[in-house]
Amino acid sequence: MSTVVAIDGPAGAGKSTVARRLAERLGYAYINTGSLYRALAFAAKSSGIAFSEIDAGFLNRCELEFRGADLYLNGCKLGDELRAPECAQGASVISGNPLVRDYLMPVQRNSANGQWIVMEGRDIGTVVFPDAEKKFFVTASPEERARRRMAQSSEVAADATFESILADIIARDERDSKRAIAPLKQAADAVLVDTTGMSIDEVVEYIAEMCR
Repeated sequence: MSTVVAIDGPAGAGKSTVARRLAERLGYAYINTGSLYRALAFAAKSSGIAFSEIDAGFLNRCELEFRGADLYLNGCKLGDELRAPECAQGASVISGNPLVRDYLMPVQRNSANGQWIVMEGRDIGTVVFPDAEKKFFVTASPEERARRRMAQSSEVAADATFESILADIIARDERDSKRAIAPLKQAADAVLVDTTGMSIDEVVEYIAEMCR
């Protein structure tokens, strides 16, 4: 078993907030793997490269590393720019690229570095750390996730509506779960946590208790 608490689940399920607070509660490091895909989407957009055209040459020019919970791209710390809607959309597109996934696998695995961590993403418990000490699949209804996403104004376009956000979430679920490489799915030994109607504190306390 590796020293990892793996938290997987679909977009908008609250994984990042839950994982971050859980790490604080347990005294573990926190790693958000989704930010890696967003960082590559940010780099591609900044370089004028289409998400569908990312190749080995582009990836070789991108050096990603976690320093604690902070992510650095070519030595520069990344932050709020990764929360832009186009980075979220781009992350979903490039996550199906096998070159990208191969490139990011060692970055994700090396981030553990022998310490206890809470890592969240789409395939942590199934692909990245299949031997994780604890695994959870955090989800919620599409409608609940759309409402939460609307509340995060920095994550959505200015003209977005509940209906458009819901449609995007459903489309992303379809894309993530049916991609050929590391599709979104619950690991056989993961605990399902449906957060519909639950507060963040309730979810964190529930998972923390199971980790204890």
